Amino acid sequence: MKDSTHYDAIVVGLGAVGAATLCQLARRGARVLGIDRFAPPHDHGSSHGESRITRLAIGEGEAYVPLVRRSHAIWRELEAATGRSILTQTGGLVLAPRDGAADHHGKPDFVRRTIASAQRFGIAHEVLDADGIRARFPQFHLQGNEIGYYEPEAGFVRPEQAIAAQLDVARASGARVHVDDPVLALDGGAEGESVTVRTASATHTARQVVVAAGPWLPEFLPQAARDAWHGEFEVYRQVMYWFDAGNAAGDFVAGRMPIFIWMYGDAEEDYMYGFPSADPGRPALKVASEQYARTTSPAALAREVDAAEVEAMYRRRVAGRFPAIDGRVVDARACMYTVTRDRHFVVDRLPDAPQVLVASACSGHGFKHSAGLGEAIAQRVLGQASDFDLRAFAHRRT
Repeated sequence: MKDSTHYDAIVVGLGAVGAATLCQLARRGARVLGIDRFAPPHDHGSSHGESRITRLAIGEGEAYVPLVRRSHAIWRELEAATGRSILTQTGGLVLAPRDGAADHHGKPDFVRRTIASAQRFGIAHEVLDADGIRARFPQFHLQGNEIGYYEPEAGFVRPEQAIAAQLDVARASGARVHVDDPVLALDGGAEGESVTVRTASATHTARQVVVAAGPWLPEFLPQAARDAWHGEFEVYRQVMYWFDAGNAAGDFVAGRMPIFIWMYGDAEEDYMYGFPSADPGRPALKVASEQYARTTSPAALAREVDAAEVEAMYRRRVAGRFPAIDGRVVDARACMYTVTRDRHFVVDRLPDAPQVLVASACSGHGFKHSAGLGEAIAQRVLGQASDFDLRAFAHRRT
């Protein structure tokens, strides 16, 4: 079936960045269509699991700070417009060995990079030693050689609620949303020509297309882009765990427990991050790590988490560092990271298809920036002035 409507823009993929972009395009009066192969918010990709860390001082690079600041403001706007709870500010702690140079997301000495970012942008924070961390947060069992960065405005975002709110606002602003409708083909066309998007149910045309397909991104790249960007986007399976807080539940609630990023050694695997309980009805410590040893794909992803994985996570990372947590798991879920070699985003037009903009590869630290990034992408697509400079995220060979 041919869609007789010609759109200003079509957004392919309605996860973190796609839903944000669709929302911001629709709010600006654009004729816009959003398409997803599932019915977002869903648990098939990278934007599920109850909570995502947000923090204002960004050790990954200063280009991200304006995006996360704007994202916080947008989430408050969305909460007011929809009545949904999206952003919970719990305070956030980043800690590592004082005399080490622990990496995170490919950046060395991540704690001190974060401190420098806070100083550069005037973000409220404290620098704590091990005694200061213990006094503030006795839930953590430390070695005694730690340095910590504490940021009171950090916290967590509820990804499912953020996506649902942005799709609600997009629809209310006139956007069309097609779900459970896989994209089968994308013809980018030449400069000035329409882009054709063929799905399982219809064929659509638009002046521009934004591809925010996350781990499905490689499927949409035409041959020229696959050649130019060969090996740039790798997909990795990651696992989130919720450990029962038991009798210590009161110590692991927002207000008592911060979100945290804990680099307890200098090796890349000496690391975990976590959250206080996001669900009062299920008091739990949520923790996760990151692995970059084995790639996967959406079709090959092992979605079930087995008992051996749970036991290994508890034994290697949680046991001894959170003495009140005894290893009983109440939930575990797998998701996917789409990662570039240098762990930075890619927001750029395709080679030989300038009407197609790729906005993907959030590399494990994207959700906190997604609302602001969606606004910046919408402004770029519509040729509007923007406070955000996206040139830092142009495709680069690394």
